[in-house]
Amino acid sequence: MGVMRLGYVHVRVTDLDDARKHYGDTLGMSVAAETSGRVYYKAWDEYDHHSVVLEGGGVGLVKLGYKVSRSDDLDVFEKRSQQFGCVTERMSQGDNLAVGDGVRITLPSEHTLELYHEIEYVGTETGVLNPDPEPRHPRGVSVPHIDHALVTTEDPELLERFFAECLDFRPAERLVTDPAQPELLGSWMFCGNSPHDIAFVKGPNGKLHHFAYHLTDWSTLLRAGDLFAMDDVPVDIGPTRHGITRGTTIYFFDPAGNRNEVFAGGYTTYEDFPTITWTADQLTKGIFYIGREMKDTFLSTLT
Repeated sequence: MGVMRLGYVHVRVTDLDDARKHYGDTLGMSVAAETSGRVYYKAWDEYDHHSVVLEGGGVGLVKLGYKVSRSDDLDVFEKRSQQFGCVTERMSQGDNLAVGDGVRITLPSEHTLELYHEIEYVGTETGVLNPDPEPRHPRGVSVPHIDHALVTTEDPELLERFFAECLDFRPAERLVTDPAQPELLGSWMFCGNSPHDIAFVKGPNGKLHHFAYHLTDWSTLLRAGDLFAMDDVPVDIGPTRHGITRGTTIYFFDPAGNRNEVFAGGYTTYEDFPTITWTADQLTKGIFYIGREMKDTFLSTLT
């Protein structure tokens, strides 16, 4: 039983045509489907129907979808969430394009989280029989798959409790005010073997800080930076390295102002992985290890 990974991110954008250039031409995602006012994208190494949904008319996060191991898991996670005090409702097949039955949960942070087990299988661009390691003709950055999302919450401790007690996530790293009397300021939580499948920091409820794509290594990250310069993509910070998660990173914005990230490296987590603690006085080192400087807007620019 368990939550396996982040399956899809659904965001609003102000102009779908501008968004197509960003997510399609620059990042290299493929259109999986189009409906009235929505475009569904998948990356080349993703097996499921889509991983990013763009909805015209605004900006910011609509919802996050996480895939669970078995259909029976939905009953367990629904009951736990209700006992925790969250509002839940059942999703039927067809409520989301290509996605099966599921549970929709309003988190303590006022974000919408969807859990599901079945989604239409499409397959990757390289296939599963004697596959090549990458597409012969990559498009743009050629992102392989989505990786994680970071949101903000007024009560990080409550949200951490929800993910731990209801969905069996574990904190890989935590940011606190002071180890002696710790107030939780942020948590990087995992359900698989990556440093974080969801992360959150203290801030207003219901907001998105960023969602991220996985890249292979530092060289692919630098190539992404070159393409962002070629396509005049607004870069927020990077290329640089995180202390928290140890990954390398570039943060940048889509045309609507939603922050994206390309992320490479990091470490492997296991069930017995001990939680790493960072203190607020070392925040800049934790977020941006090399330069140890952070723009004020990095934590205040949200959608």
